[in-house]
Amino acid sequence: IATYSMVALASDGKATGEIVIKGSNETSIVTVNGESVKSGRTIFSSSTISTPEDASAIVNLGKAGRLEIAQNTTFVLSFDQTGINGDLRSGSITVLNAAKSVSVKTASGEVIELNSGETATADSGTSTKQAASSGNNNWLVYGLIFGGALGGIIWATTQDNENQFGAGNVSPIS
Repeated sequence: IATYSMVALASDGKATGEIVIKGSNETSIVTVNGESVKSGRTIFSSSTISTPEDASAIVNLGKAGRLEIAQNTTFVLSFDQTGINGDLRSGSITVLNAAKSVSVKTASGEVIELNSGETATADSGTSTKQAASSGNNNWLVYGLIFGGALGGIIWATTQDNENQFGAGNVSPIS
């Protein structure tokens, strides 16, 4: 009981996220608050994330959602357990998925609301709908697996009940 109460007292309730770097080589440097980071780094609210021209990043914020920060982007990210917002100073971001719409202030000062699959750019202050790679487009793979299993079941039920192993017949009744 004492261990659990100590854990509960130690928790500060702050929402955290994780950053995953997608770069062309090992020298790609993504920074968070001016410090170079590697994949797996914990991200806190009010973090400034900057990506170079040869790397992008995906920020996983748990139940709040996931964002992709494109190459050559600077984004000040704010979030809590249920929502995401931020200040897009340069470049572009894409909402891969989110519990609620993501509020983004662009470089022009315009505030736009993004839903899953939408992208905002700092220059234009507009959002565009695009296919986000959130992993929800696997219906074809599942269809092939299900179809193969169904075909196997149909084939097995339409065959003779005689099984031939090796040189002779094996039958439960001799």
